[in-house]
Amino acid sequence: MTQKDLDIRFDEAVALASTMTQASLPQDVQLRLYAFYKQATIGTAKYNQSNDIDLRSAFKTNAWMQISHYSIDEAKEAYIDLIYSINENNSEYEK
Repeated sequence: MTQKDLDIRFDEAVALASTMTQASLPQDVQLRLYAFYKQATIGTAKYNQSNDIDLRSAFKTNAWMQISHYSIDEAKEAYIDLIYSINENNSEYEK
């Protein structure tokens, strides 16, 4: 797959994800999606210890740091796979 193809598929997966409601996804899946998206769009998380960090932000940062060994392209592929897996499972439940 070319870089352009990967970018197109990633953008399509992001668009599909935006149609999903947060309430329909378990929190662990939301965190994985967040981490893959951040790694794919920004790269490796920088640890920034702050005294005013809230628990939700800490969970997000932790999820992102756990996949910091993924390259940007690997994170895009993982995001795509997860979104389409969720979409496929949701389609099966609707039948």
